[in-house]
Amino acid sequence: MKRLSLALALMASPAAAQDDGALITFQVMKPEIALTLAQAALENCREQGYQVGVSVVDRFGVTQVFLRDRFAGPHVEETARRKAWTAVSFRTDTLTLAEETAPDRISSGIRHLSMALPLGGGVPVDAAGSLVGGVGVSGAPGPDIDDACARAGIEAVADDLAF
Repeated sequence: MKRLSLALALMASPAAAQDDGALITFQVMKPEIALTLAQAALENCREQGYQVGVSVVDRFGVTQVFLRDRFAGPHVEETARRKAWTAVSFRTDTLTLAEETAPDRISSGIRHLSMALPLGGGVPVDAAGSLVGGVGVSGAPGPDIDDACARAGIEAVADDLAF
């Protein structure tokens, strides 16, 4: 019985050292969690008096949810989506990426990629050390405020993402 329990426990644990299979397994947010995240980010900005758009993408950069507050500008759809995509693609928040891709920095060429938008407001979403998506916020009067609203959205679903 002990051997069976041990064998089952070993099969259930991730095989970090053994990567010899032909398939991989990954986690993504359920649409309901992505929607809750987007709503929380939008509400956080709204409470501060800002009308924004919020995009949540999966780990591959594909949009799961987009919300636009009633008076947010038409540009926020593209901007929020590109910020979220950039955060996932480079696995870093776009506020940091803005600094790292400044014209005098070695990574400045990233700014010439068609989808990349290194402008604060995009944040990767991690769960148990694994990338599960990204959120992008656009429309507040500064990229630091967009970033804070995105992080508030992530915080709202942090318990749901803990596994």
